[in-house]
Amino acid sequence: MQYSCIVMGVSAGGLHALSFLLEKLPKAYPIPVLIVQHRSKDQVELLEELLANRCQITIRQANEKEKINSGIVYLAPPAYHLLVESDQTLSLSSDEHVISKPSIDILFESAAEVFKEKLIGIVLTGANNDGSKGITVINKFGGLTIAQQTEEAQYPYMPQAAINTGKVNFIWSLPEIQKFLLELPLKK
Repeated sequence: MQYSCIVMGVSAGGLHALSFLLEKLPKAYPIPVLIVQHRSKDQVELLEELLANRCQITIRQANEKEKINSGIVYLAPPAYHLLVESDQTLSLSSDEHVISKPSIDILFESAAEVFKEKLIGIVLTGANNDGSKGITVINKFGGLTIAQQTEEAQYPYMPQAAINTGKVNFIWSLPEIQKFLLELPLKK
């Protein structure tokens, strides 16, 4: 299966998990990566700067109506929901909080409707259940779903909530997820 997009959701403990998963992705990685990391609105570009210093792949904050391209990791801006539009552009919304703002569920659900079975959804460390509804929607559309092993997660509640849906295809450690992401472009 050739995948068109990867979405990740992460909260508490996220910097370590994201750094580990993204640091070895090559600059020309052929699949775009969209990420919601729960963070406060005063952390405007701190996460992007930290990751950019550790990674080869381009890391940047998502912009309204930006076309989704490979070789880029897009991060939801603080206090904005990140959505995927039907024309494969990004959209930002400041609508009310769902669980958190930005919301992992909102990103996952909108991406699932656009990319269907060509989407990979990954839920990582976190201290709430954001992402569990989105994992269910990704699974419903035939996408691939992954949760971080709870024993390894700094905050196991979020991956456990995803696992509890019964809609997670794989429960992997960070090294297993990283290996999968690195081998993914080679699989047809």
